[in-house]
Amino acid sequence: MNNLSLFLWAVIPPLLFLWFYYRRISAAPPPLQLLCLFIIGAMSGFVALGLEWAVEIVANSVVDWAKIQRSFAGFAFRQMVVIGPVEEGCKLAAVIIPICYFQRSYRLRASTVFIFTIAASLGFTAEENWIYWFHGAAPILERIISTPVHSMFSVPWGYALGIYIFSSRRLNKDRSLILTAWLNSVLFHALVNILSRSWVYPRPISFFGYCLFPFLLWLFWRLEQLLRRVQGKRPIALISAYKPQARYWQRSLVLFILILGGNAIFGLFILARKISPLRPIQIFEPDIFWFILREIFLNLGLGVLAWLIYRYLGNLARRRYFFQ
Repeated sequence: MNNLSLFLWAVIPPLLFLWFYYRRISAAPPPLQLLCLFIIGAMSGFVALGLEWAVEIVANSVVDWAKIQRSFAGFAFRQMVVIGPVEEGCKLAAVIIPICYFQRSYRLRASTVFIFTIAASLGFTAEENWIYWFHGAAPILERIISTPVHSMFSVPWGYALGIYIFSSRRLNKDRSLILTAWLNSVLFHALVNILSRSWVYPRPISFFGYCLFPFLLWLFWRLEQLLRRVQGKRPIALISAYKPQARYWQRSLVLFILILGGNAIFGLFILARKISPLRPIQIFEPDIFWFILREIFLNLGLGVLAWLIYRYLGNLARRRYFFQ
């Protein structure tokens, strides 16, 4: 694959995802501004890569850093103290610097800062995709599926930053909320990386990998909820009961939704990885074809069941809100 093809594969999926959210933002900023944030976010990815490389050099000069990272605890430590803080810090800087410039001309809405955060995070993703594919370090399918992940990490501090900037009275508690939200992003960024890597370690550590897709599904849900909040819309409620026992039951159903839906996506992802090396003619061989159909229907069935439970809880919440 030549450099132009790599570049297009790296850039087009994040831009499509950005367009998806741009269309859903009321009073969205001009597309040129979002493109600028996308480019700055990609540049921040190269800065983060350089900082991580510098940290690795310094750490290797002090301890046997490469050996430490071979253990699960060492890998988790690196994600918590190096990867998460560096990458989320660079994305935060990539959003704050343009905001300081744009604020000279007009007052930014909270929703504008929020979509700026998504744009910069997707630019960061595009840079990361290109680096991975240029060095042959990850399959194209895996990176395309992970397109929205950096945005899901960063929206908590993007939301807090938007509320702070749009507020007419900028209080210290609002500023401290940005730090708290940024630390939340760092923690969840590191946690996703740890869960995604747990498969390469022996049991029982490898079982943590089954938590990855349910956790990603929850992060996506959080992104959608923050998007509604930043536009002044009522969040979608799933827990509507008043009695403690009923609330525990509804929380259990929400957890069940995440487990079913997340692992349904995971099952389809594993299926796609299995059939991607096959030639098209091999897919239609009877044994392979029926295996593919069985896996598709099984995982779609789990996904539909999760969706039906979600609709059930949503209808309960709307009914209670209507009769209040």
